[in-house]
Amino acid sequence: QVQLVESGGGLVQPGGSLRLSCAASGRDASAYAMAWFRQAPGKEREFVAVIGLSDTMIRYADFAKGRFTISRDRGKNMAFLQMTNLEPEDTAVYVCTTDVRGDAADYSQWMNKGQGTQVTVSS
Repeated sequence: QVQLVESGGGLVQPGGSLRLSCAASGRDASAYAMAWFRQAPGKEREFVAVIGLSDTMIRYADFAKGRFTISRDRGKNMAFLQMTNLEPEDTAVYVCTTDVRGDAADYSQWMNKGQGTQVTVSS
């Protein structure tokens, strides 16, 4: 099993940027795809982005395209989510996941999940 710890969340003004980090530890921590999901208050959890073992294997949710960038450092067992031009609608708890067994956009298909980091976009 892989343990995941997210960091980098916080309060940011609309139009601002944040960089989330996800540190993975445990057996074969660098051997899986990694993804980010988010859940806003009163809303369902939604897929944000996924990155495979290769940086060429990347997919984004429509709302993330052009504003968010997912990346990873396999040597350090870490994944990142660079978020720019943030909007109040981006306010949510962002969760890192790894080891997917099916559809990457389906949260239930991921075997390992972190506790999440809160992102609040407000003036």
